[in-house]
Amino acid sequence: MAEENMHDVHDDGARRSAPDAATPPGGPIPEGWAADRTEAGIGRGLLLLMSVAAGLSVAGNYFAQPLLDTIGDDLGIGSSLTALVVTVAQVGYGLGLVLLVPLGDLVERRRLAVGLTAATALFLTVTATADGGALLLLGTALTGFVSVAAQIVVAYAATLAAPHERGRTVGTVMSGLVLGILLARTAAGLLADLGGWRTVYWVNAALMALLAVLLWICLPALRPTTDLRYPALLRSTAALLRQESVVRRRSAIGALTFGSFSVLWTSMAFLLSGAEYGWSDSAIGLLGLAGAAGSLAAGVSGRLADRGLAPRVSRIGTLLLLLSWGPLAAAGGGGGWGVAALLVGVLVLDLAVQGVHISNQNLVYAVRPEARNRLNSAYMTSYFVGGAVGSALTSAVWAAGGWPATCAAGAALAAGALCLAAPRAAGGRPHEPRPSGEATRRG
Repeated sequence: MAEENMHDVHDDGARRSAPDAATPPGGPIPEGWAADRTEAGIGRGLLLLMSVAAGLSVAGNYFAQPLLDTIGDDLGIGSSLTALVVTVAQVGYGLGLVLLVPLGDLVERRRLAVGLTAATALFLTVTATADGGALLLLGTALTGFVSVAAQIVVAYAATLAAPHERGRTVGTVMSGLVLGILLARTAAGLLADLGGWRTVYWVNAALMALLAVLLWICLPALRPTTDLRYPALLRSTAALLRQESVVRRRSAIGALTFGSFSVLWTSMAFLLSGAEYGWSDSAIGLLGLAGAAGSLAAGVSGRLADRGLAPRVSRIGTLLLLLSWGPLAAAGGGGGWGVAALLVGVLVLDLAVQGVHISNQNLVYAVRPEARNRLNSAYMTSYFVGGAVGSALTSAVWAAGGWPATCAAGAALAAGALCLAAPRAAGGRPHEPRPSGEATRRG
């Protein structure tokens, strides 16, 4: 069970006596309040707010994807440099995961979440005022760095949730995050047609400023779960990845899965704006509505994780991810059949990616409840490094072989994820803890 993995990482500073202790804002901690809160779970209104916050926090990292040609033409930069906008966003996000997310175990989480949300609003305005490639990349990188507020909120929700509903709660917040990623493209395309590509960044900045206020008012304060100093905290995060086999394996699966996802969405604008399709920015953005069905997989996967089925969901998901590249490859010729194949491929790919991701997160969270932010940092850093590599790979592959080569690269990454998620040929499936309820109750 989960205890078999817990001896691997020793955190002498961890306050293990109250790993999920939460305090209401504006007052001292009432006796027994934290335990009652954990059993009662998280209210629907607060869960909705946290889902919206997670979605809007990450949306700014994806606005550029359907607008790459438009941004490049407006700023006078080439397609190779413009494609780096996506890569820079992922790299910035990855650095935030390494340097900022572990702080959720060290500092009061409400202040951290609100501060990062407000900073996201500020840096979105930098991108909105960019007059060249350098400022565009700087604003994008800084926005990605602080938008890890979304991951603070996910771990926040997991801590507030009742143990037997942790998978469902994480799935719900992640549904909001997924919708933010996918609908960002739709909103970007529509707003770009209305007021230019900068409009979506201004709108998102205003919404993030409003969210910072609402989160400060509505979120309960949470005690830190460790008193380690910051350098030791980062070393502890690295130790979790090194010593916990479940975290390593799930991180590798996540990296390959999100790499495959990034290959598709980084190259999509180039395909659809080309001669085969000739779509406008808004039409390209609307394709995100097809992918939004992936948010359904987040909720379903969370509920299945509460029943101990997360490893099975991840195996099925990686298989579907690989199969999705068949219709996507067929979509390269354009025309009516091309559009139909594209829609099928996008739908299956997004459902698969989100199903695997939520399953991975629930398995990782079950390892060490008192180190949840550090576990999330280790996993999500690997996840977004995979995404950044996928985006960067797309630039080179597209230039070398166009859409067919791009599909081959995406399928290769999916095949790697499937190999890691499948049961081992000798000795059966490696041990993984039961997610959510069982392991957390023992924590």
